[in-house]
Amino acid sequence: MKNIIHLIILALLFSTASCKKEFIQRSPVSSVTIDNLYKTDKDYQDAVIGTYAALRDAYTNMWQYGDIRGDDAFIFVSNQPSTRAVDVFSVNSSEGLLNTTWTNYYVVINRANNILTRIENADVSVIKNKDRYIGEAKFLRALAYFDLVRIFGDVQMITNLPSTEETLKTPRTAAAKIYADIIIKDFADAATRLPLVNTGTEVGRATKGAATALLGKVYLTVKDFPKAEKALTELTTAPYTYALLPNFNDLFDYAKNEHHSEYIFDIEYESNLNGMGSIFTNQFLPNVVQMLTFYGINGGFGESMSPTTSFVNLWDAADKRKDITVQCCGSWTNPTTGAVIKFNATTPQSYTKKYITPVAVLNDSKANWKVVRYADVLLMLAEAMNENGKTTEALVPLNQVRTRAGLPAYTNLTQTGVRDAVALERRFELAFEGHRWFDLVRTGKALNALAATGMKDYMSVFPVPLREIQVMNNATIFPQNNGYN
Repeated sequence: MKNIIHLIILALLFSTASCKKEFIQRSPVSSVTIDNLYKTDKDYQDAVIGTYAALRDAYTNMWQYGDIRGDDAFIFVSNQPSTRAVDVFSVNSSEGLLNTTWTNYYVVINRANNILTRIENADVSVIKNKDRYIGEAKFLRALAYFDLVRIFGDVQMITNLPSTEETLKTPRTAAAKIYADIIIKDFADAATRLPLVNTGTEVGRATKGAATALLGKVYLTVKDFPKAEKALTELTTAPYTYALLPNFNDLFDYAKNEHHSEYIFDIEYESNLNGMGSIFTNQFLPNVVQMLTFYGINGGFGESMSPTTSFVNLWDAADKRKDITVQCCGSWTNPTTGAVIKFNATTPQSYTKKYITPVAVLNDSKANWKVVRYADVLLMLAEAMNENGKTTEALVPLNQVRTRAGLPAYTNLTQTGVRDAVALERRFELAFEGHRWFDLVRTGKALNALAATGMKDYMSVFPVPLREIQVMNNATIFPQNNGYN
């Protein structure tokens, strides 16, 4: 069993009692019931683990934002109007997906703020792991805000425990200020407080390396390439021991340990454990009974994420990542017998095998969601070095990822050539792990890549949920994103 899942189960009662599900419906700060829950070191640990649990809910839909919105994945089956709206840029502010995402991330933020507000004056002789809990709460808050601003742009910046009345007067804050005042500061501070490695029941919790890797990604996003290079380079040297797995496919072999040399930070799930599993295995499989039977997957299929034809056509046949990443088109080959099973005529779709693992009950998979792994770090480092004018040096981390895939190393590239090569390798290496859309937006290529799909220039962010607009009822401090009115 993944160790942090055990802690999450133990913490669920605490987190349920201490935090309302709806962000806007918060218990008063002076609540005796809540205050009594923050007394011992174990109380704070439970609160921290409860914050991880909230993040699990938020990441259930990350594939829709990071993959379906981009140009490498689409919804083939027409009976999923919500996800199709994300795919073809017709999503509107009343869409339930947006409400769920907004709420889930603010639950994470609210729980982190609860911890940080109460732990500030806690006696370290009683709360022996005080420094670590501060680091974890800041890490989780920074990650929640990072995702929120990438999805919605300007959002409410809340770092304390306001009353409902105060919340209703809190304006949307510019994303640039949230990056500077919360995201960067929280990740940087977390990196000074978190352990280098976790062992035992703590495996799966945030580490110094996870905070540093995400800080590097943030710097890359805000185009501070010198600081991005510095942070990401740190992860390639001692005392860190990160390394690419020799075999790419082992990243998605869930019978093996998911906390290996390439692992940095995942959203953790586990099967057969009181609903602690993920939806991803069932969600992404096509409607092919023979496949479900062969892989021991019960409960059905979602047909929710198909590689686009243009993406399938980009692949080099010699690329060792191809087989598990993209399967095309309309058939499945039994690995044992070699028999080719044609799909139903109405299901000639492509699919990914990255999340395939036995599932006993619908949407109860052990497959994690990888937030950041070492290959991502190497590719980000190559990008930062190249933007800093170190084009030749950038080939070193870039080619580590490239040659692991069994492909010839890049040589003699210009700065533009390295820029294009990094973008392409990120597509192949990190496909269907929630990166493509954010990469397109970050590099300014989204509109050019997706205009034919329906994207307009204002659609680099999603509309703010209509429910929030209506609850706030003040367009001066809480307007809708441009273009969505």
